[in-house]
Amino acid sequence: MTDTAWETLSNQAIGAAGIVYFLALLVTLAEWAALRQVGVAETTAARQQGGGVALAVRTGDDGEAEARERRSAFLGRLGTILTVIACTAHGVSLVGRGMAADPNRVPWGNMYEFVVSGTFVVTLIYLVLLRRYALQWMAPIVLAFVTATLMVAVIWLHAEVAPLTEALNSYWLVIHVVSAVIATGAFTVGGILSAVYLVKLRRGGDAAARPGSRVPSLAVLDRTAYRVHAFAFPVWTFAVLITGPIWAHEAWSRYWNWDPKEVWAFITWVVYAAYLHARATAGWKGRNAAILALVGVATLWFNFIGINYFSTSSMHSYAGGAETTSLVVRAEPAPLDAGTP
Repeated sequence: MTDTAWETLSNQAIGAAGIVYFLALLVTLAEWAALRQVGVAETTAARQQGGGVALAVRTGDDGEAEARERRSAFLGRLGTILTVIACTAHGVSLVGRGMAADPNRVPWGNMYEFVVSGTFVVTLIYLVLLRRYALQWMAPIVLAFVTATLMVAVIWLHAEVAPLTEALNSYWLVIHVVSAVIATGAFTVGGILSAVYLVKLRRGGDAAARPGSRVPSLAVLDRTAYRVHAFAFPVWTFAVLITGPIWAHEAWSRYWNWDPKEVWAFITWVVYAAYLHARATAGWKGRNAAILALVGVATLWFNFIGINYFSTSSMHSYAGGAETTSLVVRAEPAPLDAGTP
């Protein structure tokens, strides 16, 4: 296949992924609606029985409730299948972007590719943890986030495929960015869990759970969020404190340049380190831990996207529109050593 054909495949695949993600979102919302109907019926019956009202058990009502439960289970399976299909098309799009470049390269050379890669990892982590932690209830939230973010990427961030600059043509780019993207996806999933925890707590906790809702208890939400963050933190540490400085030294002859992205990546590291330390030593759980986790994910995504648009001094510049089409490393005012690429 030619480079143009690979780029066309990538664009078509991301379009197909967006459509299937949206269909999966609609299916999962229909599943929740069916679950709510079943739950409301069961709650109404329980209240009537508790009030001393004798209920006549009717086969028709039981059959209708069973039919709704079967419909809900079918919609849940269909939503998962559609999510897997969309994630596969999403991955094909990334492969196509890398193969479309000449020479072939990793598919995160600009802001568009970074966002596409990050959302792919969010979906992938959700699917990997789906059965282990019973995360089916998260489907509408994850799908809404991924669909909306991909829409923003395609409409406002899309850039043509371009080769990497010489300074970025390094295997350290692969190691550094892969670990950073994996950590970003995991931290995002953990942030969703923490946000849901706070919403449920505000609505009255476990006692106020809506009928038929699959959202787990506050304790389960808190524990699952902690486990996801505990996985993501060492990966982020590897990306920010090990591979990042090594790559910076290779590109700029210094391990630390006080670049805005480096500073905000370290701020994110400090916030999540405080989160894990507070839970391990001070016994922070629940509301305080969830708030700190949301502060962490806010700094993460500001560094991920915001720095590229609000900073004029960053040595990292990601494509955000038609004016820039490739990842550029800006030259420092002071000349680099003669042997530095």
